[in-house]
Amino acid sequence: MKELIKYMAQALVDKPEMVAVSEIVGEQTSVIELRVAKEDLGKVIGKQGRTAKAMRTILSAASTKIRKRSVLEIIE
Repeated sequence: MKELIKYMAQALVDKPEMVAVSEIVGEQTSVIELRVAKEDLGKVIGKQGRTAKAMRTILSAASTKIRKRSVLEIIE
């Protein structure tokens, strides 16, 4: 899941080398934290949060396949 989010984020931003993804694994839920450069934050979130919502939807579909819940947190 971590690699999936990193791949999507790097495709969206101007500074792909600044993308950092970390994962906090729990028993039933994983929290994936995404950090990008400050000037790229708007590109990852998108207008009215549409891009972030789309990334969360893709993450949810992928995590359903492995029967684990994943949550995406975009950190400034």
